[in-house]
Amino acid sequence: MVNRNENFKTASPEETQALGEKIGKTLKRGDVIALIGDLGTGKTCLTQGIARGVGIAPSEIVSSPSYILINEYNGTVPIYHIDLYRLENSEDIAELGLSEYVEGNGICIIEWAERMADALPDACIKIDITLGGANALRSDDEVSKSILDSPEDENIRHIKIQYPISR
Repeated sequence: MVNRNENFKTASPEETQALGEKIGKTLKRGDVIALIGDLGTGKTCLTQGIARGVGIAPSEIVSSPSYILINEYNGTVPIYHIDLYRLENSEDIAELGLSEYVEGNGICIIEWAERMADALPDACIKIDITLGGANALRSDDEVSKSILDSPEDENIRHIKIQYPISR
């Protein structure tokens, strides 16, 4: 499968949410979003924006389901927000029965998706978020010069989106 890569840089939680909202407006039923990034990089913040873009009411609180594992948000298209942070191994993940969400009729957003990499659909949209800094982007990433030109601080997020061209 051929993938397309796009790179973005956000400098605040508001910018990260705005980018998420733009992404959300492009999604359709059955899409799976695999969020990859270290603790505190903005995965939940991006998810909040995606939820708004999909049509989840601004009054509905979108939060990380770290302790309950799955949150469901009802809008025009349901969102299944899954957080795998607390799960240690693939057996724990397999026991959750995530296939009904991943293959479901809504949009599935998975934080810490690298923990179930083998079980992700080939057509999922992968979003890798890294904090700003000199080593935030590896030299093998195709990044526009403008992203690398400005000085970095702890609020900068580099967001790389990889999605199938057939979308």
